[in-house]
Amino acid sequence: MFFKLATVAQRHQFDEIIDVRTPAEFAEDHIPGAINCPVMSDEERVRVGTLYKQVSPFEARKVGAAIAARNIARHLDEQFARHPKSWRPLVYCWRGGQRSGSMAIILAQIGWAAHQLEGGYKAYRHQVLADLATLPQQFRFRVISGPTGSGKSRLLAALAAQGAQVLDLEGLAAHRGSVLGRLPDVTQPSQKRFDSLLDSALQAFDPTRPVFVEAESKKIGFVSLPDALYSRMHDSACLQLEVPLAARVEFLKRDYDFYLREPERLVTQLGFLRNVHGKAQLEAWAAMARGGDFDTLVGELLTGHYDPLYLRSQGKHYTQAVQPLTVPALDDATLQQVASQLIG
Repeated sequence: MFFKLATVAQRHQFDEIIDVRTPAEFAEDHIPGAINCPVMSDEERVRVGTLYKQVSPFEARKVGAAIAARNIARHLDEQFARHPKSWRPLVYCWRGGQRSGSMAIILAQIGWAAHQLEGGYKAYRHQVLADLATLPQQFRFRVISGPTGSGKSRLLAALAAQGAQVLDLEGLAAHRGSVLGRLPDVTQPSQKRFDSLLDSALQAFDPTRPVFVEAESKKIGFVSLPDALYSRMHDSACLQLEVPLAARVEFLKRDYDFYLREPERLVTQLGFLRNVHGKAQLEAWAAMARGGDFDTLVGELLTGHYDPLYLRSQGKHYTQAVQPLTVPALDDATLQQVASQLIG
């Protein structure tokens, strides 16, 4: 063997991490910071897999080797040629098998200190799950709660801007956490990708300092929080924002302005409430959206849907240490002032 093996724990010691899996595998999840240099495309992998099953492993390996050689040559010309002899790459595939081995052996033969990740992505995935089962217990969370439209995410941003440790779960999930929380033209990460992003964020925190996080349901859109984090959050001190209704309405109109520009998109999302509210109510809300009466619509959605849900949810969680925090307005200056008080 011309290359050496490295463990998941050693992955930070390398100049570059190279994921040689297909673009689809890479898109589903990958080690943070890795670049994708596939030795087979998605279509090529299907072709080789079909040969393996329908003809023979030998025929599949012949075709696969030719494909891999062409692709590796292209990566050498386009991606790796600029690197000096001192470059130390870490290469991985699904299980640390032939795909990463073929890349690593050529890089090592050239003269680079190439290593193959032992166990591949599968070993990394096991480590992420192990981390997420234990890491949350190391931190002292301060949970920011409050009804919809109380500026929780904006307060977290203000805290981060002042140097506080912030875990932005909605940012990692690319979703705002409610039936209207889907962001326009943004695809949520897969569960595996969300787990990797969350693990990376937790790894960066200092356990001696508090971590501010927004109160969330178990699911944010289509992704789920790990049990250990969800439980730890519910065992943590909770700050409940109390914001005037008028300020919340104005804030939501600014924060969800894409719905104001595209009322039909809002009407479509309101349709997901059909199991909670009657047909007449949904039609009335749809008429408000199409007619541009957003003050009334947002106010009714808050008082008639979101606030009752929030009150029922709060009755089940954070019952041990809920501290009210009055926030008179949701402008940037006020939120920065509140953030400063919380840090102090």
